[in-house]
Amino acid sequence: MVMVTKVPPRHTPPHRALRLLLASGVTAVSLVAVPGTAAAEDDKSAGNTLTVAVSQSIDSLSPFLAQKLTSTSIHRLAYEYLTNYDAKDARTVPGLATAWTPSADKLTWTYTIRDNSKWSDGKPATAEDAAWTFNKMMTDPNAATANGSFTANFAQVTAPDPKTLVIRLKKPQATMTALDVPIVPKHVWEKVGDFSKFNNDKQFPIVGNGPFVITDFKVDQYIKLKPNKTFWRGAPKFDELVFKYYKDGDAAVAALQKGEVSFVPNLTPAQAAALKTQKNIKVNDAPGRRFYAIATNPGAKAQDGKTFGNGHKALLDPAVRKALFLAVDRTTLVDKVFQGHAVEGEGYIPPRFGSYFWKPSDAQKRSYDPTAADKVLFAAGYRKNAEGKRVGKDGKPLDFRILCHATDPNDKAVGKYLQEWWGALGIGLKVDCLDSVSDPWVKGDYDLAFDGWSVNPDPDYVLSIHTCGTLPATPKDSGATDNFICDTEFDGLYAQQAVEYDTAKRADLVKRMQSRLYDTGYMNIMAYPNALEAYRTDQIASITTMPEAAGNLWGQDGYWSWWSATPTASASDGDSSGSSTTVWLILGPVALVLVAVGVWTARRRRTTADDRE
Repeated sequence: MVMVTKVPPRHTPPHRALRLLLASGVTAVSLVAVPGTAAAEDDKSAGNTLTVAVSQSIDSLSPFLAQKLTSTSIHRLAYEYLTNYDAKDARTVPGLATAWTPSADKLTWTYTIRDNSKWSDGKPATAEDAAWTFNKMMTDPNAATANGSFTANFAQVTAPDPKTLVIRLKKPQATMTALDVPIVPKHVWEKVGDFSKFNNDKQFPIVGNGPFVITDFKVDQYIKLKPNKTFWRGAPKFDELVFKYYKDGDAAVAALQKGEVSFVPNLTPAQAAALKTQKNIKVNDAPGRRFYAIATNPGAKAQDGKTFGNGHKALLDPAVRKALFLAVDRTTLVDKVFQGHAVEGEGYIPPRFGSYFWKPSDAQKRSYDPTAADKVLFAAGYRKNAEGKRVGKDGKPLDFRILCHATDPNDKAVGKYLQEWWGALGIGLKVDCLDSVSDPWVKGDYDLAFDGWSVNPDPDYVLSIHTCGTLPATPKDSGATDNFICDTEFDGLYAQQAVEYDTAKRADLVKRMQSRLYDTGYMNIMAYPNALEAYRTDQIASITTMPEAAGNLWGQDGYWSWWSATPTASASDGDSSGSSTTVWLILGPVALVLVAVGVWTARRRRTTADDRE
């Protein structure tokens, strides 16, 4: 769900979201009027702040729970993973581990842990920290909420010495060089009790070993980070990084135009067009790493077999899902809603990931064909009554609900088209636009929902969220599932790809999984939106996209954008006198803001209002 990202992906309940108001802040004028203030002397970096506008709530600052894109992106800044993805081409490169070697049978993997990584409290980061992180996930279900799919196949994890980590597997695992799991400091986290309730948001600064250190957080207001001066790759060049929350895109764009923020992601085509004419603003328009979809409630259920929620029973009929699929004109959505800044959707993996990208065959493809949709419904026994309403087999009109993110203009625009197209079939549609879609989604109280996830270079995670094993244990529990899908054929293919080391064979299995997901009709991938974003060139002199050629800045598979960002001379030359733009940003009047869920919950997560990484 978008990033429901509940998405990864990835769930915390995929859609857990808080919505609070920020009333006001200290005025810039009052700050300037106090020369030589203690605050200015204590914070020499006030004039060198990079501020990012975001519209997605933090689901958790615990790496064991977080699944939304904003949260997981921040964790990439605060913690090292064993490996990273190269900014140029997304190949695997060293992270906390400098090298890795599998045994002949590939059931034992040995990682060499670097000796120049330190936690921000000064203690060395060692193999023992990594072993503890993985073992905690293996032994405590509450610590496996977000990333449990990576360790489910681990048999044993040990640290024979500070520089050596050994992972023994139950069976081969294709993701051993793509374990997207933040490594945490054992000496801090071993004191935590209930991992299901610990959100890591009470004591600052938060100890980490990434390029940045989290120093402050206010729910749905902001999160602040400072450079980790001991980061092994070198400290970031900005003296502070702030993620500031806005209710809607227009408010964020206005702040960018005023110089109150440095960067704004997720622009609408109209916003991007307007910003291209603005001085000192650069618009980045590149192929994205996410998909935008309609998710159908397949009948919410738990692993204990109990069903819950109030999803419409007619959607359990493949004929109804097929008809709805046939009555969605993706070409029109790309042209009219995304105004050409997207690619028509088909498979689950965006075309950016070439080896895994899948397209349906001509015989399999469900192109826009309302006449065929009508015939499918008629043949399945869904006739129209005298008023032209399509009725179910119980004689009641087919009226569906679709969860919509209130702050996502795409959801609202697409919803109007769906009402028109499905209305022509005699099917009613209520578009429920909510500030938070999390609660009804995790409870199964929906018929359809706008969904979207960001995909990693390795697709394992975003595929795992549709397996039966990610369903909640009981209706009262939280699972890692995106949309309660549980299909034995899909699960069988997932199990095969997870142990396949041959890249070509694994890519074929991943494509077959997408084919199966397409045929079930539970997920209708409508588009692959471009990364449409903008930043101020009078604040940011240079910054790295991923991939470096025509890539995105927000939501990268790594920390390259914010770690590499270089301030312009005008920004870096400013002192803490209060005259710089960024002082106004941090200390000036604070706009009333309210964050709505928008992709959920894609770590790999949804990227719309409720997306995951």
